[in-house]
Order: sequence, then C-alpha cells, then structure tokens
Amino acid sequence: MPQPPHTDQQHRAILGSIAQRAMLERGLLPTFSDAASSELQRMQAPAAADNASGADAPAIRDLRHLLWASIDNDDSRDLDQLTVAETLSGGAVKILVAVADVDALVKDGSAIDVYTEVVL
Repeated sequence: MPQPPHTDQQHRAILGSIAQRAMLERGLLPTFSDAASSELQRMQAPAAADNASGADAPAIRDLRHLLWASIDNDDSRDLDQLTVAETLSGGAVKILVAVADVDALVKDGSAIDVYTEVVL
C-alpha cells in the first residue's frame, strides 16, 4: 500500500534531523546551552559603533531581510562571513559582504563565548 506524501512539517523535521547529524559529525554543537540562550534573549539591540558619535558614527542598518549566503567552506568552523547580491537599476548588481564583529556583543568569558570556544 503506497504511503501518503510527506507534509511540509515532516519535510522540515527530516531536514532538521539531517542538519543535526551533519553538525555532530563535524564536531559542531547543534544546540545552545541554557545559559547561552538566556544571554542571547537579553540582547535587545544591534551593537553600537564604539568611540563614534554624531556625523562620525557609521550607520548601522538591519539587513536581516536580505537572503544572505555563507561564503565559508563546507569544512569551515568559523562561520562569520556572508554575502548577498542586490540587483540595481540598469541591470547592475551590488554585492554586500557581512563580516561578524562578534565581540561587539559577546563578552569574553560569557556563556556564548564559552560555547563558541567549545565549537571552534
């Protein structure tokens, strides 16, 4: 008897299981500790630029709505760079590169810092 097709929820569960297994096989931790999750929940705003004010302060923009892609190798354990391409008028393309400044929000010795030291 044929089985009914998978639902979107079942597909997500299957992909989640595959991703978790791949992370564990590569020595990555697929979940955060309770302490690291708690620290993350307390972060309410993006990092501010240090030592800059007024006209000298660089603009900080929230670009999470863009479809970013990792440029890291498959075996990389330092996932801190992303790229995205934006189509401009006239067919031009603008490439954006994001480089993480983790220590702007994650303090040395914090639960998140300890987690990343274990993973990396």
